[in-house]
This record gives sequence, structure tokens and C-alpha cells, in this order.
Amino acid sequence: MSAEEKSIHLTGWQHRKIGEILVDMGAVAPAELDLILSRQQPGERFGEVAVRDGIVNDELIAQALATQFHLEYVDLDVVGFDAELFTALPVGMAQRYCFLPLSRSEDGFVLAITDPTAVADLDRIEMLLEAPLVLRVAGNNKLIKALERGETGARRVLQEVSEDFKLQLVKETEKGEEVLSIEKLTEDTSPIIRLIDSTLYDALNRRASDIHIESSADGVVIKYRVDGVLFRASEPLDGRFQSPIISRIKVMSELDISERRIPQDGRFKVRIGEKSIDFRVSIMPSIFGEDAVIRILDKESIAADLKGLTLDVLGINERERGRLRKMIREPYGMVLVTGPTGSGKTTTLYAALSEINSDEEKIITIEDPVEYQLKGVVQIPVNEKKGLTFAKGLRSILRHDPDKIMVGEIRDPETAQIAVQSALTGHLVFTTVHANNVFDVLGRFMHMGIDPYHFVSCLNCVAAQRLIRRICPHCRRPSQVDRNLLEESGLSFERYHETQFFEGAGCKECHGTGYLGRRAIVELLAMTDDLREMIASKAPVSQLKAAAREAGTRFLRDAAIEQVLAGESTLREINRVTFVDSGEAQ
Repeated sequence: MSAEEKSIHLTGWQHRKIGEILVDMGAVAPAELDLILSRQQPGERFGEVAVRDGIVNDELIAQALATQFHLEYVDLDVVGFDAELFTALPVGMAQRYCFLPLSRSEDGFVLAITDPTAVADLDRIEMLLEAPLVLRVAGNNKLIKALERGETGARRVLQEVSEDFKLQLVKETEKGEEVLSIEKLTEDTSPIIRLIDSTLYDALNRRASDIHIESSADGVVIKYRVDGVLFRASEPLDGRFQSPIISRIKVMSELDISERRIPQDGRFKVRIGEKSIDFRVSIMPSIFGEDAVIRILDKESIAADLKGLTLDVLGINERERGRLRKMIREPYGMVLVTGPTGSGKTTTLYAALSEINSDEEKIITIEDPVEYQLKGVVQIPVNEKKGLTFAKGLRSILRHDPDKIMVGEIRDPETAQIAVQSALTGHLVFTTVHANNVFDVLGRFMHMGIDPYHFVSCLNCVAAQRLIRRICPHCRRPSQVDRNLLEESGLSFERYHETQFFEGAGCKECHGTGYLGRRAIVELLAMTDDLREMIASKAPVSQLKAAAREAGTRFLRDAAIEQVLAGESTLREINRVTFVDSGEAQ
């Protein structure tokens, strides 16, 4: 907003009361003014009471507010809003702060608002839009109706996307793919279909990896996971929409819409223009109905990113990159990457495969599903419904004379046994397993019944990986870290109290979070003869850790702190992702 307008808000410059203005306008008689004042309860606004009692309408209140705050009044029946500007706003922002973008000028964004006294909200809007605000006052009812019209809300996304970007549901058949466009499914597209379509489209625009649809006492909440962290996409929807939303997702995923008591898993594919995107769906019953989580697999965007994908672009520390590169170029053995879901394990393996991929060797992968597509690599998707499991597929792969094999995930003893045998018989095997750190992996394989001696004999290295959010470069600024946070992070206050730390202030680029993008931190355990002997003899983890540190292993927490000291991340972020060492402060 302009300096003059902000001065009005901050200083409370109001020459006349709104009741006096309405009397001067001829909208309220002096007797009616006294009546309204007598009915006004503590905490109630004069305008609210006047509209509630039917003495004036909200348009007259808006005109009076405009006069009171030296702003311009707009009639939204006459002055329309800018649909393109509305589309460019984050979804739900206009509804949350109750404004309409009318235009954009050299002075900034021209907005229609209903409450000029909401200074905190106006400052927040100004920060998110990163431009000054020029305010106009509009009637509350007309502004709300404008927000609800077809140009706004969930419907606006599909209208702006145009014919080239209509969402089309794709069904895979034995003869290929059959496009089930929205128009074929129903002539009069329902609001629920539009809501789901706009949610998918908005999630893609925000780089979300997952969409969470949660049922609660407050209604249906839609959340996106961006850079590993959940945030609300919009205000809660009415609870009556829960069942239709879940039913629509089930129809798209070809699941049983009549079954609501057990979990169901499925998948569907959507085409937007020339782009096809896969979605994996999990439905889970809860006390308020059913919840859904939709994992987004944008293979084509990933494929574009993979063209230049190497270990360098993942952000892994230079020292660890060098050690990992040595391991992935061994002629045989096993390279294990471990970490929780969504920690970038598969991306790291594909970066490694990209670096060693050549026409001289045959590389075969088996995955569930095939998330990335690499040129020159034979890739096999797991299909458990048809009987193609990891174990069965891995046996077939060995008959195709591969040099290097990637197994998407080791889930069961049979797959683990075949993978270990493959690594022992001259193949280089890349695989992942879910564990918290490099030493937990060893226990996982022992519990699967794998002989410890055979396992350590084939193992080249274990890499435990996490992804930490990077400070947004657009709003990065120095920050002060207090003693409590340093000590909670396992750092000595005396050593680090003068260290310069950084944080993100929050801006439009990072949606106010202060973080933009992620980078990998890695804990790499390269196997040595001493470590193999200790593992085979089932030495305590404390001894293994000491030996690993002597052999050059840098643990996850150390790698995370290194990123903070380099100004790439924050202490709060690494505390969210990694454990604080229980020993003495560093």
C-alpha cells in the first residue's frame, strides 16, 4: 500500500466516526444512529450491528469506510477483478485474507478489501506479493460472491489452463493407453471432479511430492508435502464433501468404492497437454471416514532433470562424493543406500547409474514402480498382481547376463538372499533398504536370515541418506541463535556463540516458509577388512562406530552441522531430520 495509506493505518488517523459519516451521507437518521449505538455490544463493530439490524446495507458501510480511511470505494458489479492476477496468486490466499486483485499498476497491486483496519493481514499480503498495495473498499457480500464465482476457487484453475491443459484420465489397457477425458466421463462436470483436478494441478505447480486428504472434526483438510514438509493447501472443506472426494479418487484409481473398512492401494495416470503424470494412491479408514495420500510421480520432469543428474548436483559433500564414486566403480559387490521414505535413495542410485552407464556393460533394474527412465538401461516394473515380484524378477534378470543390477528395494528374505548371491557371483548390485543408519542395515539383513559372513563379504559400502531443506536464496538473511537452541542442537555455546548463522525470512518464492529446495547429506560406511571381521563376529555397535570413524566415516549429524555452518540450512531444520548426538557438546 502507499506510504500515505500505511500512515493512516499505523497512526489510527480517523477524523470522523463511521456513524457520523453515514448521517452526513443521508443513509442513517440521527435517531437510528442512537438506536444502533444502544444495541452495540462490547467487541461489536458499529457497521456489523447496522447491517445485522437491517438499518443499512454493507455497500453503504463500505462507502463510509472508504471515506473514513481516505480510500476509494468500488462497486464490484461495475468493476471486475483481474482473472489472470487471481490465477497467479497462491491457491486460497484471496479467500483467506478476503481480497480481490483488481489490477496491477506502477504503484503496485490494486486490491478490493472489506476491512481497512486489518493491518496485520494487509502487511502479510504485501510481503507475499512482494509489491506495494493500492487499496479500494468494496461491499462484503459482493466480494464474497466474487470469490465464490466460477472464475475463482477450485474451478478457476481448469478454466485458466485452457483446452491444451485439460486434465485427462488415462487408463492403461493391453492395447496401450485409452484416454478417458473429463468430457467422456460426464457432460456436466461436478464440483468434486473440478476440485480434485484443480488440487492435482496446483500440487504440481507447487512442486509437491504428495497430496494428503485428511478427515477431521473440522472437515476435510487438503495438505501438500513440499520439500519434505506438510502445509495446508486451503482452509478446511465442509465434512459432507469427504465421501464424494474419496469416491472420486477411488474411481480414478479403479478401487472398490463400496468398501470403506479396509485400506486400499491403487494408481492412476493423468495427462495434461502432452505430459503424462503417474499418481500412486493409498486409502486408509479413520474415525472420521477415510483418508487418502496421493504420491506424485512426474516422470517427464524427472527425466528432464536426469539428463544432467550426477552425484555432483545432489549436493553431497565433495569428500563423500569421492568415496562413493570409488565404491560404485568396483567390478562386483553390493552398494546399499538406506533411509526413510522420501529421503532420495532412488535418486542417488540413479545418479550413480548415470555416471557409470556405458554401452560396454548391461544394466538392468527392477523397481516398484519405475520412477525414472534412463537411456540404455533395461528397466522392469514390479507387478505383484500378475505375479512379478522382486524375487521372481531378480531371478529372471540373472539369466539376461547383466553386469550391473539395481533392485528398487529389498523387502523380504528371498529378495535379500538372491541379491547377496548375485553380488557374490560377480555382479555389482545397487539396492535400497529402509533403516535409520548404516548400522541398522546390518541388523535388518541378519533378521532376514542372511549369513553375516556372506553378507559382509559382498558388501562394498552402505550409505545412509537424508534430505535437508536449503535456506531460500531469495530471502536469506543473517540470524541470531540463542544459547538454548545451540545447546539443544548439541553445540557448545562458548564455541559457537559468535558464529554467523542464517535463516530465510519468507517470501513469495518459498511461499513464506524460508526454505527452497533440498540437498542430500550422506553417512558413508566403506567396508574394510577390520570392519568385516567385527560385523561377522557381531561386535557391539559402539565399537563399530569407533572403527568406522577411524576409517573415515562422517556421520549424518556431522554432515548436517557442516551445512548449517556453511549457511546452507538452519539448526531447527537439521534437528528435525537428524538425531542430536547424546555425547558432549561439539
